[in-house]
Amino acid sequence: MRRSVVSAALRAQPCLRRSYSTVLEGSAVAAAGNAAPPPPAAASSVVPSEVLKRAVEATAPRNDWTKEEIRAIYNTGLMELTFAAASIHRRFHDPTKLQLCTLHNIKTGGCSEDCSYCSQSSRHKTGLKATPLVSVETVLSAAKVAKENGSTRFCLGAAWRDMRGRKSGLRNIKEMVSGIRGMGMEVCVTLGMVDAAQAQELKAAGLTAYNHNVDTSREFYPTVITTRSYDERLATIQNVRDAGINVCSGGILGLGEKPEDHIGLIYTLSTLPEHPESVPINALVPIKGTPLADNKPLPFTSILRTVATARCVMPDSIVRLAAGRITMKEEEQAMCFLAGANAVFTGERMLTTDCSGWDEDKSMMDRWGLSPMKSFSKGQC
Repeated sequence: MRRSVVSAALRAQPCLRRSYSTVLEGSAVAAAGNAAPPPPAAASSVVPSEVLKRAVEATAPRNDWTKEEIRAIYNTGLMELTFAAASIHRRFHDPTKLQLCTLHNIKTGGCSEDCSYCSQSSRHKTGLKATPLVSVETVLSAAKVAKENGSTRFCLGAAWRDMRGRKSGLRNIKEMVSGIRGMGMEVCVTLGMVDAAQAQELKAAGLTAYNHNVDTSREFYPTVITTRSYDERLATIQNVRDAGINVCSGGILGLGEKPEDHIGLIYTLSTLPEHPESVPINALVPIKGTPLADNKPLPFTSILRTVATARCVMPDSIVRLAAGRITMKEEEQAMCFLAGANAVFTGERMLTTDCSGWDEDKSMMDRWGLSPMKSFSKGQC
């Protein structure tokens, strides 16, 4: 029966139009007077096999997921979940293509935020020295090297809370964006919070995507960060989307959260008005001097389960193995690619942590029959 469900899905043709819903779950309607509340089963009864079947047979992304449905998918037996995710992935994407992204740190350290995982927070004693914004020439030179090594998306990261009062910085970043686009590469930036006007300026400069992770579930988030609210993150995502820029938003695994928070993370992303164009899945890299320095790594099965669930729930999004990939065995990475991950960060460094190099990744891709995804192959412009 299960194989027949997947086989039927493979015959279906995907339609890439998106529907619309809300970020937040609707609140329950209180019963009037002394009337008895409705039976729990009527409000939350979910048949796991039916939920997975519906996901496998879907012809387009949907934005009305419930946590109960996502939980049912997440808790599916891992082999069955991986097989279902791989089947969905093959219908919405070329399973032999991998997007190669390179991340470049354009402004290091000195951030006023208190993100518990981050070495760049000025509140943590990590020994990281704050530096000013690098020059446009430095960035364009690094982008050229990345392109020569096969990367098709170049990402710029700055350790800022927001862009208020940074007019000269924004002007230089727009020049960086325009120069990278002139090379025929996609370009993504992560600059903290941006308002609607700043997002419009970045769009006019040619920005492909803006990264702003929600990090974890709404419920667990306050234990990780207190200087920026969850809703502030969602507001930046809305500003970016309203400007016509692709949204890149994902999370970090290994912050001390529970599996329910992986479900909550995916719930937030999958009920946005549009699914993110790309969803980075990071595994915490514990850094000495941060509050999470002693966190133990999650088992690989938790990462694979999250990747597979993300693919099932957000079939048209790019799912990216981001920070922490360097700690994964090659066979584990291949399992994630099978389950729907189709992008990686590659190159010399992430922001402040190590990264798998281009030559290493090219050799891995050759062994597993993978090839680089072309720039703008999903039609973004």
